[in-house]
Amino acid sequence: MNDAMGSKFSRTLSMADRSGQLLESLDQLEMRVEALRETASAMEQERELILETIQSIQNGQELRNISQGEREELSLTANRLMGRALCVEVSVGTIRNSQQEEALRNANSLIDEIVKKLLDDMNSGRERLLAVYAACVTEAPPVPIDQKFQALVISCALEDQKKIKRRLETLVRNVENAGKNIKIMDHQKLEDPQANGCQ
Repeated sequence: MNDAMGSKFSRTLSMADRSGQLLESLDQLEMRVEALRETASAMEQERELILETIQSIQNGQELRNISQGEREELSLTANRLMGRALCVEVSVGTIRNSQQEEALRNANSLIDEIVKKLLDDMNSGRERLLAVYAACVTEAPPVPIDQKFQALVISCALEDQKKIKRRLETLVRNVENAGKNIKIMDHQKLEDPQANGCQ
């Protein structure tokens, strides 16, 4: 009778040991999965930054201030790099519930509307962009915060909140750069007497 109880007890310990080992393995795998997701997310951000930098070079004033031959060569190189960067696909999926899905869809739709507005009317589009951007940052610029957009973003999954903020930061930078390029081009036009019809 004692032998039967002893073997049962050792089997239970063995099961507990195996369970503990499996749990430890899963804990280690969880750390590796998180590290993989972080690395992939960093790669996504790096790709976005590379694409943005190439576009900035392609649209920058410096490219206009060089000879036609050099400009063509640099444009070809930039286009080649853009093509290669666009071929890199990195994606980190986010698990969302239905409320988060809808909030993300609505937030992206609103940002898409702002992009269209920027193309039609840069000044009012910029004001709207800054209002939604202010809803995503702790140190908001001195503009009114779009409370509805802020509620939408808060309803999104945490990873989506970060992506929305990055997208808005990119748009704000692009609008600022576009404004600078317009001012530089307008300033050059005023300085060039031939462009004003003067001889």
